[in-house]
Amino acid sequence: MCDVLFGRDEELRELRARFAKRKPLLIHGPEGVGKTRIVKALLPDFDSYLYCPDSTTIHSVFRSVMEILWHRQDPRVRHSCGRLGVSAIRGKSSPNIKGVVMDALHEGQYCLILDHVKRPVHAFASAVGEILNWGATPVVTLARSAHMEDVGFLHGVYPDKSDRYEIRNFDREHATQFAENVATQLNIEAENLNEFRDKVLEYSHGNPGAMLEMMKMATQEKYRSNEHIKIAPLYIDFRMSWQLGRIV
Repeated sequence: MCDVLFGRDEELRELRARFAKRKPLLIHGPEGVGKTRIVKALLPDFDSYLYCPDSTTIHSVFRSVMEILWHRQDPRVRHSCGRLGVSAIRGKSSPNIKGVVMDALHEGQYCLILDHVKRPVHAFASAVGEILNWGATPVVTLARSAHMEDVGFLHGVYPDKSDRYEIRNFDREHATQFAENVATQLNIEAENLNEFRDKVLEYSHGNPGAMLEMMKMATQEKYRSNEHIKIAPLYIDFRMSWQLGRIV
């Protein structure tokens, strides 16, 4: 299994310290840089943090939070669901789910993590404002950048640089070490392995998700010819999959 947290000790230390402060935070970095993996690695140490994998709409956020709180035995959510249990959530209206969740957040000591936000609209940002203010719940958001085109109307929630933390691609040294480790762990052997590794570093710009995906592809027979890796066809297919959003 490839170590997806390779070279991320500094990021883990910094985010662990920030999570402990329970403050709103925008974590941003390019697709494939490892934002989700880094945050998930910290969750076991922060039981009060509620992780929402689908933050495309505010309804999906409230529904996800309600399911998490049901599994955590939250009395408000349990009472709302009654004997039907977690399955009752599917039949509830958006206003009902929001009301129950807001009450639970207001009474609890939770923090909320919103992953995979998709350029949130004004209504989404307004609901997050309610969570921050009336619910008194710090909100951590994961986005590709801190710019308006990615954060949308949530941009105003994190106005200062101190409210943001950037996760960057690897520098050349760490990218080279990561590529070598992945090649070893995946048992990639080829006469043009060094050339392929150099191309992976060039094409990925040090992005660990991109490197990992290309090197996994190199283990497939369709990208092999005798003892060589077919670099050009592999890269073309990789670019197509990346643009379709298959890399997370």
